[in-house]
Amino acid sequence: MENNFRLIIVTGMSGAGKTQVMQALEDMGYFCVDNIPPVLIPKFSDLCRQAGERINHVALVVDIRGGEFFESLSDALKSLKEMQVPYEIVFMEATDEALIRRYKESRRSHPLAPNGRITTGLKEERRMLDSIRHRADYIIDTTDMKTNNLKSYLRQRFAEGDNPDRRLAVTVVSFGFKYGIPLDADMVWDVRFLPNPYYIPEFRHKTGRVPEVNNYIHSFDITTEFKNHYFKTMDFLLPNYEKEGKSQFVIAVGCTGGMHRSVAMAEALYTHIQELGYRVSVEHRDMMKNNVEEDFNPHEFTAESSEGAK
Repeated sequence: MENNFRLIIVTGMSGAGKTQVMQALEDMGYFCVDNIPPVLIPKFSDLCRQAGERINHVALVVDIRGGEFFESLSDALKSLKEMQVPYEIVFMEATDEALIRRYKESRRSHPLAPNGRITTGLKEERRMLDSIRHRADYIIDTTDMKTNNLKSYLRQRFAEGDNPDRRLAVTVVSFGFKYGIPLDADMVWDVRFLPNPYYIPEFRHKTGRVPEVNNYIHSFDITTEFKNHYFKTMDFLLPNYEKEGKSQFVIAVGCTGGMHRSVAMAEALYTHIQELGYRVSVEHRDMMKNNVEEDFNPHEFTAESSEGAK
């Protein structure tokens, strides 16, 4: 198990992008800790190694915010070497001009010059970081680097193979427009143009998961044509979102009440995306807020799906 252990130590200039690096690594499955005192790194790393596969990829941010603690980083690295703990150092860099601009835009003061000029703090910080910069395995200059390019760079170097747990996770949510659009939706499909089973008396109180209702919705040419565009759009978008480093994607599918058409189309998209090999789940947010008369298999529903049940 220890052969799979990977420790990334992120350090570098304040304002150069350490926070973005940690967020990207966390999305890749790394256990991340920000601003850890260097003196604690050897013991913390040992505890993580003992945890085995549960915590075998760790990323730590160490920078001058730690004050006098930062000076013990060299000793901590020496201890890691003696303990035979493998580690890699990522050093975040940017020009003074870029860093000053970012500080001014954020209206923050430099930690080494809280009451003085930013240039004074940057000069002292570079002096303090000079020795660790020369030991870095990766030096990333974010002066002209966009966030999505940084994520792509990190994924190429630190994502572990094709582990499905680190692929884009997709959630398909059906909903009713009369209850509001899901706040976390990345994309919204409106399927209120499809034929509505609500106006068929025997279907009115049955959901889009009931075979007769689902078959009715799928019996129309407009449904077939819509699904063709629906699936092709997602076939194009999902790999490109994944390529850009997106880790989660929420697709909301809505009809009037969230009971018939949206449920059937969410189920269809869920099956399609599952066949593509992505991690995908389906939720029916508003289905049980309606007057439903049917028997359900409780194993088919998530806790989120049943919150509205009466």
